[in-house]
Amino acid sequence: MESYRLRWRRKRLLARSLLRRRELRPVSVRADSLRGDPMLLFATLRNEKVRLPYFLQYYRDLGVNHFLIVDNDSDDGSREYLARQPDVSLWTTPASYKRSRFGVDWMMALLRRYGHGRWCLTVDVDEFLIYPFCETRPLRALTDWLDAGGIRAFSAMLLDMYPKGPLQDQPYHEGQNPFEIAQWFDSGNYTISRNWAYGNLWIQGGPRTRTFFAGNPRSAPALNKVPLVKWDRSYAYVSSTHMLLPRGLNLVFDEWGGEKASGCLLHAKFLDTFAVKAREEMARGEHYAQSREYRAYQEGLKDQPDFWCKWSEKYINWRQLEILGLMSKGNWA
Repeated sequence: MESYRLRWRRKRLLARSLLRRRELRPVSVRADSLRGDPMLLFATLRNEKVRLPYFLQYYRDLGVNHFLIVDNDSDDGSREYLARQPDVSLWTTPASYKRSRFGVDWMMALLRRYGHGRWCLTVDVDEFLIYPFCETRPLRALTDWLDAGGIRAFSAMLLDMYPKGPLQDQPYHEGQNPFEIAQWFDSGNYTISRNWAYGNLWIQGGPRTRTFFAGNPRSAPALNKVPLVKWDRSYAYVSSTHMLLPRGLNLVFDEWGGEKASGCLLHAKFLDTFAVKAREEMARGEHYAQSREYRAYQEGLKDQPDFWCKWSEKYINWRQLEILGLMSKGNWA
């Protein structure tokens, strides 16, 4: 009965994405000419021009061949900037972010059209993938190893990064590496529970929980993600990139740590631009649960919080994260 219910849910999600595809207007679509097996990245954004130069260069350096991006009616020059990039295919829409399941329906429409049979990375523009040996091996080396093992999905824990001191004291400049500022993370302070319905782990904690959700930690954002998938047009993201259907794709974490290869998504949300972004998103009201998360951010930012604490750890490299148990190289040597 449970398998039957999940199959019907997947069919409904796929149907939704086909309907929402009509909301996308092409701006500069170059993906139709892609041949072979390119490494693809998918993203949805609004008013993120200040982040885009470093974001694009970071993933180009990892080996992404083409970016497929939906611009949700930006008015800060993001759309114009992206349209000039030769390795970007761009669509735009003024439609509701909330009614598109927070951009997931739009992403699934593009994944179905362009990602079938290809390795696809789906991330936000403030998320930067770290995987084993990423300093010396391109993303293609990781996906070749996953292919050799018959592994279809690669998980990553979202790791919130932050500066030492109030956010507004260290201004971020367009094109800058955000981790020159946001150098710190919580090495512990995480809880893990099993989502039995979908087979994935649910991870919460870190600086957002202790700063904005201390009184109600169960309402804190989830940190488990499955951003890298050998896509098939029958797949569906259920909740952002937190989990997928078929649910076998979610069996990418080892509950006791260490056996299955995994990565981290360094999350560069907490820069001096964050307060403005939080106000904008609160005013739009286009986020989950009546923008409950952004309401908590806006309230917490009134006191100009310093995320840094005596247990904060300065980021060095992926090996440090593996030692701390936040990611694993598994048996990839």
